[in-house]
Amino acid sequence: MSSLIEGAKRKAAYKAVDEHILSSVKVVGIGSGSTIVYAMEHLLQREKEVNEGMVFVPTSFQSRQLIINGGLRLGSVDQYPEIDVTIDGADEVDKNLNAIKGGGGCHLQEKVVAEAAKKFIIIADYRKNSELLGEKWKQGVPIEVVTFAYTRVISELKRLGCENPTLRMAKAKAGPIVTDNGNFIIDAHFGLISSPKELLNKIKLLTGVVEVGLFVNMAKIAYFGNEDGTVSMKKSPFFKNDVPGV
Repeated sequence: MSSLIEGAKRKAAYKAVDEHILSSVKVVGIGSGSTIVYAMEHLLQREKEVNEGMVFVPTSFQSRQLIINGGLRLGSVDQYPEIDVTIDGADEVDKNLNAIKGGGGCHLQEKVVAEAAKKFIIIADYRKNSELLGEKWKQGVPIEVVTFAYTRVISELKRLGCENPTLRMAKAKAGPIVTDNGNFIIDAHFGLISSPKELLNKIKLLTGVVEVGLFVNMAKIAYFGNEDGTVSMKKSPFFKNDVPGV
């Protein structure tokens, strides 16, 4: 099963790179997580000259190391506030291309880089393809919070309908996970999410919340590697190639 899933991730990543990270693209946002590793793998299989004219903007310590170790040109969103294409994974994607992200704890930087992009592309395996958010991803919506406010935010999340918001704990250290930005993460399960925009707005208004792992009306296209080796796509109704050559 593991090799099947990894193969599906690789298929989706390769196809997205082939179709969107073309030589005409100048600035590329690189997401985080296990699927993005295959996107980077495929980028580095190309002729060196294809990548030489590109700048790659990371979304985490992980993707920064992938860029550096691959010998690619590293940039930042401070230097490049307008990005041509950002490619990233997701924990779940619904029928309207809304996504839950943040299972890896990087959704603040991921959202900044995704919003800076003219085109945001999601790559994932078949397990992440849903009708509604919360259908398959049961860990909840990741919410990054400032450390001193987490108990207050947990109380407010219960008021919003989350029965058991949980401070995410580390596995290789005592205590909670600390993000690249020095914050905590709360995982809040709301069941099936029929109105992700409404939920996003309510959580964002809570004092102490830094960012929410709901990516609403952002992705232009999503690629899903399937069990049979094929790749399926979901496109936003607003999708168009408005970036020259991509």
